[in-house]
Amino acid sequence: MTDEQYRQHCRALLTEFTQNLVTRTDQLSQDHPLRELAGAYLAVLESTEDFYGKGSALVVRLFDTYPDFAPIFPRELLWFFGGDCLHYMPDEEIAEFQQLEELRFAAARRGETFNIRESRAKLLKLQ
Repeated sequence: MTDEQYRQHCRALLTEFTQNLVTRTDQLSQDHPLRELAGAYLAVLESTEDFYGKGSALVVRLFDTYPDFAPIFPRELLWFFGGDCLHYMPDEEIAEFQQLEELRFAAARRGETFNIRESRAKLLKLQ
């Protein structure tokens, strides 16, 4: 998995989460803060400017303001955005994602295809 493929993978995860959030907030009034947040997630996906900065700020806002959504937010995106998002991950989980990233870089150096889902399952001993 190249860096670009990894970015696309994470963008797909964010798209899926955003679609879920938009669907869940569709019945709220237009000026409801949660519906506005869902719209902000959509805007980040549609924009090419400062994807990391804006995405990270939205994740922090979501976790601080609406912690009920934390269980459905992809953990991999916390690692992807990094920075303040890492505060929502325990040290053990950060260490796991660091190992995955090292495995991904090693596979790229060898010219091999890296399956992040399979590697994560092996690392967590789910297989």
